Amino acid sequence: MNSINAALIFECLSYSVRLDIYRLLVKKSIEGMVAGEIAATLSIPASNLSFHLKTLTQATLLNVEQEGRFLRYKANLALMLDVIAYLTEECCANHPEHCANLRSASNCRPEVLPPLVTDRETP
Repeated sequence: MNSINAALIFECLSYSVRLDIYRLLVKKSIEGMVAGEIAATLSIPASNLSFHLKTLTQATLLNVEQEGRFLRYKANLALMLDVIAYLTEECCANHPEHCANLRSASNCRPEVLPPLVTDRETP
């Protein structure tokens, strides 16, 4: 991941509709959803949805599989993890223990945060 790729991904997700679609598909992870299910769940007209799905797919945020007459969309979870790693890989100058006191100020649930590794815990 580089800054140009990351910026393109963030630009794509900067539209609230696309962000809603992506978050829904992240929640559906492995099984994904067909376009009609996405439209019904998010109350998005089919014509608008197809535009956003195309943009998300071109940005490689979504994978698409043909399923008979339907297209099944799935979030590209590997790319999501790459983006998270890109954002956090040099956090606190590679000393994540420095972030320990910031965790309580975060709105993230503790179970979704990576474990803190201190110098004493490294092999």
